[in-house]
Amino acid sequence: MKKLALFFTLTLILLLQACAEPEQTDVKWVKDKHYKVINDTATETPVVTEFFSFWCPHCYSYEPIVAKIKAKLDKDVSFNKVHVNFMRFTGPDVQEDATRAMLVGRALDREDEFNQAVFSYIHEQRMPVTGLMPLKGIFLARGVEVAEFDKIVSSFKVKTMLDQNRKDIAAFRDHLSGVPNFIINGKYQATVTGDMTPDDIVELIVWLTTQS
Repeated sequence: MKKLALFFTLTLILLLQACAEPEQTDVKWVKDKHYKVINDTATETPVVTEFFSFWCPHCYSYEPIVAKIKAKLDKDVSFNKVHVNFMRFTGPDVQEDATRAMLVGRALDREDEFNQAVFSYIHEQRMPVTGLMPLKGIFLARGVEVAEFDKIVSSFKVKTMLDQNRKDIAAFRDHLSGVPNFIINGKYQATVTGDMTPDDIVELIVWLTTQS
């Protein structure tokens, strides 16, 4: 009788322990290893923000990964590319000129095309960028008229986008020790580990867009 009572007691303890244990999940990505939580709340709508620099060779090598990320995002997720102005490759004024050039491409709905052209100009052709004029030449070589470029680069639209680019940098500057850097939903910062493949990076960032 005592053995039977002991058996039921042990069974009850095991059942209670099982109920107390948290449910195990198969989530691949681990907080503080693959991503950090940098804000208490997420943005109202999901957004991937990539902080990058045209002078950063690592950013250039990430462009195919960025293309895959964009292709896999749900239609309600936006992608925001922010050009930083604090790299040591050149002065902040020149970096701001590069941001303006990027935004001219955005205003023309040809941002990806012109971004690739600027990356190629710097990293493949090894040409120096000393201000807006060399960047303007890239646009002219691709069919943009001088008057059109001059009008867009000095437009209110580009000025507004440039102000927003600066605000985005300021909002996350404490978390930007280097680029490329991906902030998702204004709350999560992706951490790329050495064992991750390009497809893993894409999967992580897309998964983070689903987190609130």
